[in-house]
Amino acid sequence: MHQFKELLIWKKSRLFCSKVYSITSVFPNEEKFGITNQLRRAAVSIPSNIAEGSSRNSNKDFARFLEIAIGSAYEVETQLLISSDLGFINEENTKELINMLEEITKMTSRFRATLL
Repeated sequence: MHQFKELLIWKKSRLFCSKVYSITSVFPNEEKFGITNQLRRAAVSIPSNIAEGSSRNSNKDFARFLEIAIGSAYEVETQLLISSDLGFINEENTKELINMLEEITKMTSRFRATLL
């Protein structure tokens, strides 16, 4: 069993999630139950799956949760790009978030590989 609070991927994904909440706070009100909610939920899923997976008794189970976290990261990236296309996020913020997300994804993939 791993201590998720000590994992750098969990710390970085938690910070990323906070940034997503901050940036989506200025999305149009009519998107509150649309892309705002979807983006926030997918972002929360990343550190949540890392934490949940860390409680599993086998590395194989943990690796599966890390795979789900990576899938959520790709979902978030798609939603960020759509939000950018719609003009909800400026180019600078989009690049910053996607760079953070790419780093988290790469780190999670490398960590996952050590578990298998």
